[in-house]
Amino acid sequence: MPETRVLVVDDERSMRELLSITLRQAGYDVTLADGGGPAIERLAREPFDLVVTDLRMQETDGMAVLRAALERAPETVVVVVTAYASTETAVEAMKLGAYDYVTKPFKLDEIRVKLANALERKRLKDENRALRRQLGRERTFDDFVGKSAGMLAVFDVIRKTADSGSTVMVTGESGTGKELVARAIHAASGRRDGPFVSVNCGAVPESLMEAELFGHVKGAFTGAVASSEGLFSAANGGTLFLDEITEVATSLQVKLLRAIQERQVRRLGDVRDVAIDVRLVAASNRDLTRAVADGVLREDLFYRLNVIPIHLPPLRERREDIPALVAHFIHKVAAAQEKPVRTVSPEALALLEAHQWPGNIRELENVIERAMVLGSGPVIDVDALPADLRKPAAASDVPVELPASGLDLEATLARIEQRYIEMALERSSGVQTRAAELLRVSFRQFRYKLRKHSVRALSRLARSG
Repeated sequence: MPETRVLVVDDERSMRELLSITLRQAGYDVTLADGGGPAIERLAREPFDLVVTDLRMQETDGMAVLRAALERAPETVVVVVTAYASTETAVEAMKLGAYDYVTKPFKLDEIRVKLANALERKRLKDENRALRRQLGRERTFDDFVGKSAGMLAVFDVIRKTADSGSTVMVTGESGTGKELVARAIHAASGRRDGPFVSVNCGAVPESLMEAELFGHVKGAFTGAVASSEGLFSAANGGTLFLDEITEVATSLQVKLLRAIQERQVRRLGDVRDVAIDVRLVAASNRDLTRAVADGVLREDLFYRLNVIPIHLPPLRERREDIPALVAHFIHKVAAAQEKPVRTVSPEALALLEAHQWPGNIRELENVIERAMVLGSGPVIDVDALPADLRKPAAASDVPVELPASGLDLEATLARIEQRYIEMALERSSGVQTRAAELLRVSFRQFRYKLRKHSVRALSRLARSG
C-alpha cells in the first residue's frame, strides 16, 4: 500500500522541521515547502493526500495554498495552522474547504490525532466515490434485459468500448433500444458526469438541421432573434446521440464529417470555429451498406461513424428473452402506476412468445402496459392481450409450397417437426422442459417426439430441466 503523501508548508524553518520529524515518525511521506509560493509550485507538479499549511506567511499566505490544493484535486485534505488566538481566518479557511485547523502552540499528540482523523475521512470519501462509480457502472445495464447470445454480445461490446472515446454506430429495427445503447455507453464511460444530448434527425426539418446541430448567431437567418450554441456545443464534455443519421441531408453530411474530423464547429452566420469535445454515437434502422450504395449516406461519413458497429437483434430473433422482458415491464409499470399486477399467465406468455413483434421491445412494453391498465387482478391473462395476439394464424398465413410433382406429406411434416424440436432445444440451451414450453406441448409429449425423431444432434443437445 503506498505511503500517505503530506506537504508541510511554513516559512519558519523550525516549525517545518518539527512537523517533519513528527509526521515521519507517524509513517507519512513528508515533503517540505518554504512558504506559499514554493508550495503552489509543488502542488502544480505532483499530488498530495494531505496539506498542512500555516495561514500567516509572507508573500503568499495559506489561503492561496488552500485554493491551489483544492483546485488541483478537490479530494485533497487540507489542515491549516494559525498562531493567533482569533480563529476567524481559520473558520474562513474551513468554509473554503479546509478540513480542520490547529492553533499554535499545539501539542504534538493533538496534531497527530487531527491529521489521522482527516486522513480517515479522506479514505472513507475515496471508498464511497469508488463505490458510487462501481454502482454507476453496474446500473448501466439496468434498462437492458436479456440473456440471449445476441444481447450478451452487445453488452460485451459496450463494456469494452465505453471508455475508448471512439465513434459508435448502432443499427437495428425500430424499437430495439438503440438510444438505450447510447445511454449505456455514456453511463459506462468517463464522460458519465457530462451531458447526454439526443436528437432524432428525422424529426428536425432539413432547413433547420444545420442550426440545430451547429448553432447560429443572432440574425443569421429570418427568425434568428437570439444566438444558439447548437447541440454539439451543448454536448461538450459528454455524448451526442444522433438517431436516424441517414435522415441528415447529404449536403449537410459534409459539415458533419468536418466537425467529427476537426473537432470544431462553426455556427451559422459566424466566422469563427468553436472547439468541441464530444463522444458521438449514431444510429439507424436502415441497411447502411444499401444507404451508401443509394447515395443516402456519404461513404466517407459512414466510415467515420462506423468505427465501432453495434447491431441490435430484433425481438423475434431473441424470443428466449421475452419472459424476462415481460417480468421487467410488469415490475416497471406496477411501480409507476401502483398496479397490483405481479405476473402473467402461462397461456398469455405463450401467445407473447409466439408473436412476431414488428415493433420489437417498444411494442412489447406497450402491450404489457395496456394489459395492466385494462386488465384486472394480479395476473395478466389472455383476455387482457390485444386481439391480434389472441387470434391464431390462419392456415393461409403459413408460407408453404406444393411442388408440381406433389410431396410425401407425412415425411415432410416429420422433417418440419424435427426441425422445430432442434430449434427449441437450441434456444433453450438444451433444457427439455423449456423446449417443451416453447413448442406448447407437455413434457411427456416432448420426450415422446424426441425419441420418435431419434437423432444424434438432438440427443447431444437435450438435457432435463
